[in-house]
Amino acid sequence: MGEHDGHRQRLRERFFEFGLDVFQDDQVLELLLFFAIPRQDTNAIARKLLKHFGSLSAVLEADSQELKAAGCVGEQASMLLQLIRPLARRYMLSCSEKGQLLNSTQACGEYLLPYFFGATEEQVYLLCLDARCRVLTCRLLQRGGINNASFSLRKVAETAIAAKASSVILAHNHTSGIALPSQADYVTTHQVQTTLDALDIMLADHIIVAGNDFVSMAETGGLNRF
Repeated sequence: MGEHDGHRQRLRERFFEFGLDVFQDDQVLELLLFFAIPRQDTNAIARKLLKHFGSLSAVLEADSQELKAAGCVGEQASMLLQLIRPLARRYMLSCSEKGQLLNSTQACGEYLLPYFFGATEEQVYLLCLDARCRVLTCRLLQRGGINNASFSLRKVAETAIAAKASSVILAHNHTSGIALPSQADYVTTHQVQTTLDALDIMLADHIIVAGNDFVSMAETGGLNRF
């Protein structure tokens, strides 16, 4: 075993013994790149990526063109790096199973956060609950934001009816990083509430997500503003 292979083996052993928390960001990338770049010094590549993008999160958020422009990774490594965020999102979503009881605002917010993990555009979801506040389904209504001209009240109603929901929670994200509702959010919430009231389905909340933060319009009086 050469010095290069020995270094890789020591890094693997360190991971298995202590986990990832003891690694610096360049070492995390170095270890990850082992699987796509078998015969190069991946620490040097990791350092170059961090210098170019500025942080580990920025590296993992970069698209293939941006990674290619950095000039240090090929197609396989680029694909591996781009898999990390959607894989993490799929893992978190797999932890949110149908039938889960959501009987508090905090529980609902925490359940919804993974749906917006890593999102770079606004998205709208409808979380459907039964009479006991158990999850029936959580459906993507649209990409592009709740205040987009294409937002469909009919789709909200059809989704809730198809799920046989007793109550629903509307959720969307703000890519600005600020979870506070806008005036347009209040207007749309009122429209959704009116539509669902006619169907005897309760709009229990409208949750706005920004990063790891969320705001409940039910708790802030947004459902009863009009």
